[in-house]
Amino acid sequence: MKISAEQLAIREAQERDIPALAAIYAADEVGSHGDTTDPEALADYSRAFDAIAASPNESLYVVELEGEIVGTFQTVILNKLVGRGSVSMAMEAVQTRSDMRGQGIGAIMVDYCIDKAKKLDIGTVQLVSNVARLDAHRFYERLGFERRHFGFRMKLK
Repeated sequence: MKISAEQLAIREAQERDIPALAAIYAADEVGSHGDTTDPEALADYSRAFDAIAASPNESLYVVELEGEIVGTFQTVILNKLVGRGSVSMAMEAVQTRSDMRGQGIGAIMVDYCIDKAKKLDIGTVQLVSNVARLDAHRFYERLGFERRHFGFRMKLK
């Protein structure tokens, strides 16, 4: 069953949403970000939430279905000198609750980001995806994204 955009509420996350978001992240076995529902980690999530909320260029969203959080994503607006002062929007942590996948929520989240970027006159929307997420890669390509870059990462902690 596909869920329509009209059935969902997308809003900026509030601090009270942190436990539900941590649960979505912790259920992600591919990401290996070390997320957990352990109450002792709440301070770490709260610190990050406060930094995101204070940033004029970052937004953290939740997606609700009948009052339950079923998805989340984050956007970051990047002002750059390259490309003659171009502006892009990066989508991060696009996650649908595991029991809700395959119902169209991910596409609605991506469409929301694209629409927001268009309203802000942003020329490019970009994202990165874990190399192991082959289904996600096909999903993003179906939505019109193309593979353009090869990413590198160095973990320091």
